[in-house]
Amino acid sequence: MHVDLGDVVVLESSATTRRIDLLQGFEAIEGRRAIPLPLVSQRLLALLALSDRPQTRAHAAGVLWPDADERHASANLRSALWRLSSVEPPLVVRDPSLRLSLGITVDVRTAYALAARVLEPAVALSDLGPDPTAWFVDDLLPDWNEDWVLIERERFRQARLHALEALCDRFSEAGRMMPAIQAGLAAVTADPFRESAHRALIRAHLREGNRSEALRQYSTFRRILDEELGIEPTAALSEMFDISQR
Repeated sequence: MHVDLGDVVVLESSATTRRIDLLQGFEAIEGRRAIPLPLVSQRLLALLALSDRPQTRAHAAGVLWPDADERHASANLRSALWRLSSVEPPLVVRDPSLRLSLGITVDVRTAYALAARVLEPAVALSDLGPDPTAWFVDDLLPDWNEDWVLIERERFRQARLHALEALCDRFSEAGRMMPAIQAGLAAVTADPFRESAHRALIRAHLREGNRSEALRQYSTFRRILDEELGIEPTAALSEMFDISQR
């Protein structure tokens, strides 16, 4: 799923757009064609795609192969770069630090940019694209378990949860109840234990006048907390409506 946020750059050396997708899983795309790459090269590209600045070779090798000594980590990095050398135009610039080539778009970068716009009240809902919720449904590289990926996955999870909660509130305030409920459900699905997500969804049900749905959502959350954690929701949640009238 891709929208134009005004930050897509056309490759200087080719009219064909290229992108790296990290949400739901790794994929490198040129035009409509997937670029076949070995896992070692995928991991390097993912690291560069998630980096805000060029990476030194030593740092990249240390992150990708933390259990190897410096010599073997450097050799592994050279192998990953060599395997990428057959792709033209190049996917990686080596100068001598490593970075993605100009013009390659990255879905998670677009999602982060969209999340910032969602959280900015001055940005109108109509300027967020036709289906902004779709950008925040999937995990980052869900099948990869390296430490650096886990850190980046959690960082993106927090961004997507805040964006989904904000979308739920903003859509419901605008009277667009279907996308509001969809965003709220996506938030509670992403983290069933997150009270702020359930609060946003309950708020949307109440704004729509569906008290029974709000009570059902509250009861579901209360049961999950009790069965899994042995705790109760905060008073702030129950005070959103008079629970004693159930």
